[in-house]
Amino acid sequence: MLVTLQVRDLAIIDEVEVTFGAGLNVVTGETGAGKSILIDALSLVLGARASAADIVRTGATQAEVTAVFAVPGDDPRRQRFEEAGLAWDDELVVRRIVGNERTGGRSKAYLNGRMVSLAQLVSLTAGLADITSQHDQQTLTDPMTHLTLLDASASLEGARARMARAHGAMAEATRALEGVLRTLRDRSDREDLLKFQAKEIDALKLVPGVEELWAAEREKLRHASKLADGTTAAEETLYSRDGAVLDELGAVVDGLSKLAAVDPALSGPLDLVSQARTLVQEAARELGRYGRAVRADPERLGELEELMQSLSRVKRKYGSTVEEVLAFRAKVGGELATLEQGEGKVAELEAAVDVARARAQSEARALSEARRVAAVKLGAAISRELETLGMGGARVVVDVAHASPGGAELVVDGARLTAAGMDRVEFLIAPNRGEEPRPLRKVASGGELSRALLAIKRVLTDVGPQTFYVFDEVDAGVGGAVAEVIGQKIKQVAGRHQVLCITHLPQIAVYGDRHFVVSKREVGERTASTVRALGEAERMEEVARMLGGIRVTDRTREAAAEMLRAAVE
Repeated sequence: MLVTLQVRDLAIIDEVEVTFGAGLNVVTGETGAGKSILIDALSLVLGARASAADIVRTGATQAEVTAVFAVPGDDPRRQRFEEAGLAWDDELVVRRIVGNERTGGRSKAYLNGRMVSLAQLVSLTAGLADITSQHDQQTLTDPMTHLTLLDASASLEGARARMARAHGAMAEATRALEGVLRTLRDRSDREDLLKFQAKEIDALKLVPGVEELWAAEREKLRHASKLADGTTAAEETLYSRDGAVLDELGAVVDGLSKLAAVDPALSGPLDLVSQARTLVQEAARELGRYGRAVRADPERLGELEELMQSLSRVKRKYGSTVEEVLAFRAKVGGELATLEQGEGKVAELEAAVDVARARAQSEARALSEARRVAAVKLGAAISRELETLGMGGARVVVDVAHASPGGAELVVDGARLTAAGMDRVEFLIAPNRGEEPRPLRKVASGGELSRALLAIKRVLTDVGPQTFYVFDEVDAGVGGAVAEVIGQKIKQVAGRHQVLCITHLPQIAVYGDRHFVVSKREVGERTASTVRALGEAERMEEVARMLGGIRVTDRTREAAAEMLRAAVE
């Protein structure tokens, strides 16, 4: 949804800010007042190419357009922004600046304050707005969108999802087979390398935690003499020498025993000293055993040094930790097993590819047939809509054909197979009876194209994500009852999508939920356009002006009021 559009120094607009609402927003005004400049501004902020000479207001150094969009959190289009690191909470602010000729017409674009290239702007904002105008590109004229629209209109998302899964399984099976075949082609050299790697790792007899054990043992052997001397000295101090700590503690125990017999209050300290004597005695025994067990072993120390060096070398090649080296060894073992299985593995994978291909072919053919049936119904529905829009001789054909195989690796029935199936879809239109259907993008008449796209949008109102639709020139060459029907159709589209419609016809304007008028004013010797929202009374006057022209009478006001009442009934 477009929340606000701010335009500064663009063509004859000096500064305008428009706040749009949900539903149908209509814009009216005298011819030449600058209504279509709003469309130009929106196109510019969405990435349209710009000419500084035509766009920047005379006397200004640059033109600037800022649009604020609100997009639901579950909208799939937000994923593009998140992947580009442009996630947002509530609003997306799109800003475009175009310099004047003196600055070389340089253009800058920003998304939520972050500068992006023009290509990124076009790519990321695609689908936020769909502009239907003779001079602008429309999302619905792009054949790339037609396949998705057809599938959505016929509720084929489930079949398409099955197709995608089948295609993914086929691609995965094909990759697995190709991987084994590549491995087998280089089998001899590869097998020699794998065996060498396995032997080099296996020689160390690695297990998780072994590096820490080796390091601890090496440190003990490096300091064996120091450990032996230190523990022996400690054992002597505590137990062996004359006047050892244990002897002193024994004397203290004897003395306290006699004193405790006199005063039982000393029994507590006596017990503590007795426990200390026992603990010292146990510590002395442990130290003695440790000191007698520690021996220098130069041979084992040398072996550990070699093991640690070999481990460092292996880690440099195969992983930064013992665990990573062991994981690499497991991978080597698996590849060696594949090589040893040889042709038997190839035969197994070829069979898997055949099964996956048959499944993908079946899903693609079923989906293609469903699309062809749905295409006939959709084309007829759009054609019926065109008839109500004053194009009774027009005919829409939803063309479903096999995609060109090109250099595709996956081909079914002579067509390129993708995750979406094997079809290409394009909406074709014959604006007049007896003409051959042509692609929508090649329809010459802006009015015909606008009404054709309105018919498509009306039929597909409930299909796809909510979008900001813009209709300009949709009323070209029509009036009376047809204009009223067009207004009703646009109103129906606006029941789900936000719509902006620029119109000259009161029969369309009265259906708006929000009405804006564009007018020109003179400031000094300059002309500027303004845009303002109308209240109920002002709106009736504007509709009356559209009905009666320059001279607005009470009768035209009454007619305008009646049209406005009828539009909401």
